[in-house]
Amino acid sequence: MLLMETAYQRLAVFGRPQTPGLAEPLSLLLACLKRSAPRSTVMLEAETAAGLEVAAPGPAVSQGTFETIAPNCDLALVLGGDGTLISIARRLAPFGVPIVGINLGRLGFMTDLDITRLQEDLPGLLTGRGVLEERGMLSVSVMRRPGEGRAWERVFEATALNDTVISRGAISRMVGLDVFVGGHYVQTLRADGLIVSTPTGSTAYALSASGSILHPTLPAVILVPVAPQALSARPIVLPWGEAVTVMVSDGAGTELHCDMQTLTALKDGDRIVIEKSPHRARLLHPEGYDYFSMLRRKLHWSSNPVHIGQPDPLLPPEAS
Repeated sequence: MLLMETAYQRLAVFGRPQTPGLAEPLSLLLACLKRSAPRSTVMLEAETAAGLEVAAPGPAVSQGTFETIAPNCDLALVLGGDGTLISIARRLAPFGVPIVGINLGRLGFMTDLDITRLQEDLPGLLTGRGVLEERGMLSVSVMRRPGEGRAWERVFEATALNDTVISRGAISRMVGLDVFVGGHYVQTLRADGLIVSTPTGSTAYALSASGSILHPTLPAVILVPVAPQALSARPIVLPWGEAVTVMVSDGAGTELHCDMQTLTALKDGDRIVIEKSPHRARLLHPEGYDYFSMLRRKLHWSSNPVHIGQPDPLLPPEAS
């Protein structure tokens, strides 16, 4: 993580289009930006604002498409839940734009700011007092051979910030998946599915399937079987650079999901190639952000009030 000391002049605002009740928090955000960053240019995505009666804070606000805004902004503010932030983060990653998440959802693992505390928490971020964190992503391709002896063709590609899930889809039986890592055969898995997760996604679907939590800055991915037939089929943590290939060996009706937002049907013989993406999502957290404090709150871990906000007494101040 990096402590940022740069003020932002070109601000982009995104949300989930046609979200019920979005107009009020969007108006609150724009009003807060007017007070906190009066000299900054604010660009509101037109699709986000479509059909909303929004109280605009002044002539410095403009509307545009994602394609026109993304290469011309210094900071993106995203209104919504984790799903909305993940969607915007994937699209902004090639431009290297930092993102601030403003939580309108439920859990909010990645959306740090509460809409009711914008005036207290947002000004510091706009003036550069924040913690920048880069999150690795996955590049996913589906390779298919149209016939015996024919060349492999790429029939689907996507990017995932959370995870890639190969699932049995609508069929009511297990699927067979041949798993390879770095070109080496690992196992043939019979299960309801397989999750290939980034550290960011390790607190999502992978966690509910008994996967380990990976710190978001860890250069790793985790393979998590979903309801495997063999009890010895356990989650495996892999180094970040290793390509994972999964062949559908027995799975008519199998589906591939990326971040549970992009879907494609799979056929027997398809090979799913999952690699490290060249792009990284950049999240800007408030000053003093603590990942483990967030986990305690969101996962309802027990805690001792004596230790809240206190450093480890065995470590020197600069290390803690």
